[in-house]
Amino acid sequence: MAFNVLQILIIFTLLPPPIKSFSSSSSSIMLTPRTPAEVQLEIKDPVDPTALTQSKAILSELRPNTSSETNDDSLSSSSCNPKALITIAKRLGDIPAEDTTYLVSKERCQEAFDGLSAEERQSLLNIHQRVKLFAEAQRKSVVDMSIDIPGGKAGHTVSPCRAAGCYAPGGRYPLPSSVLMTVVTARAAGCPYVVLASPRPAPITLAAAHVAGADIVLCVGGAQAIGCMAYGIEACDEIGADEVPACDVIVGPGNKWVTAAKSLVNGYCGIDMLAGPSEVLVIADHTADAEIVAADLIAQAEHDVVARAILVSTDVDMIAKVNVEVERQVDCLPEPNRSTAKEALTQSFSIVCKDMDECIAMSDKLAPEHLEIQTENSQEVADRCANYGGLFIGTHAAEVLGDYGAGPNHTLPTGGTGRYTGGLSVFNFLRIRTWMRIDNKKDSQDMVEDSVRMARLEGLEGHARAAEARSLTLTPAYKKANNGSN
Repeated sequence: MAFNVLQILIIFTLLPPPIKSFSSSSSSIMLTPRTPAEVQLEIKDPVDPTALTQSKAILSELRPNTSSETNDDSLSSSSCNPKALITIAKRLGDIPAEDTTYLVSKERCQEAFDGLSAEERQSLLNIHQRVKLFAEAQRKSVVDMSIDIPGGKAGHTVSPCRAAGCYAPGGRYPLPSSVLMTVVTARAAGCPYVVLASPRPAPITLAAAHVAGADIVLCVGGAQAIGCMAYGIEACDEIGADEVPACDVIVGPGNKWVTAAKSLVNGYCGIDMLAGPSEVLVIADHTADAEIVAADLIAQAEHDVVARAILVSTDVDMIAKVNVEVERQVDCLPEPNRSTAKEALTQSFSIVCKDMDECIAMSDKLAPEHLEIQTENSQEVADRCANYGGLFIGTHAAEVLGDYGAGPNHTLPTGGTGRYTGGLSVFNFLRIRTWMRIDNKKDSQDMVEDSVRMARLEGLEGHARAAEARSLTLTPAYKKANNGSN
């Protein structure tokens, strides 16, 4: 499944909220109240222009023997220079100044896993198993097939790409769950070679790489990581580094430089999506538990200062109760989670709707990354929702359970793109290729005649003559032309 890089991001155009102090004596942290009419849509390029310029420069620096004209369209086959990569990685803080390699050995990943507590190791293994089980079921859902056609057979084959590149963020918080979601899914698809990139990987990230079975771990991030996975890295005897192959598909969320670089290499290789800020939308009625709704909104808000938490409800009293809970619970968070969540909440909002139909219409309009249904008859409401990345039905189906490996992938479309696409899956790593074969020339004649006629209607005479060459009754026009000239 391919993602269009010219995605439309949904920007919630709202009146600016009042500026709030985040001291312990600050006023109530509440979701900004809005009506459905006050939430407008704005088309915006998902790629930051400054990050795009910087990412272009980094990709060019990675391959110093490639001309800037060639590099701009990302179509050169030149691999990345390992010494240039080390220079960039040190300058941007991916690796310490004294280090001489951008690779993490399998032994170090094994040591990281062994260094965890028994409970931590078991949780990684449990999550791995659940993600693997779901991804393998997805893989089995699409198979090779063939049908009869006039005079022969036609069908498709399903096969994995050769090499997959997986990115796991390494910024504000280590995300071993992203390692499992990307690498395990690529493995379940059948990719024989999987590369993982993550800047300054924490021990838990390396442990996850061990469990997931990554073949190579690059301790670099940003545009340089995307460039390395897209173009590959030359072998370097001087630092004892083997060649890293170019990846056919690159997946995984990242910062604005990751997004910009993915937009540049798309076409040279495949990508999953251009991810924007994370978001959750909760549809809640009078039966919802305000404490749980607030906890789920805060869980999303702590991701990033630009994350959005949205509450859509038919019940004004429920929104008021949730606001009280949000204020109480967010102040209980440790730092830096508390400050991050509070900043994100200033951009978050609630929407009062006249009935459940309007709640669903509002949700479908926004197509949130995560959609929670906490209502009476939650399954019935869920069945009526059309646009979302991931759907979480009922009070007990917490979005965080999806984050940490209930089975479905947590890499989901953001910014309204759930209107036309879905989340990361084995299908991102699979190629469905069609074929046809003619065994009986006589039985194929109706198809030949249709092809001749249609080609001439389209003005493609060469096509028509190629079809005529397979005809038992028609003389190809090129033979008539040759005979006329003799």
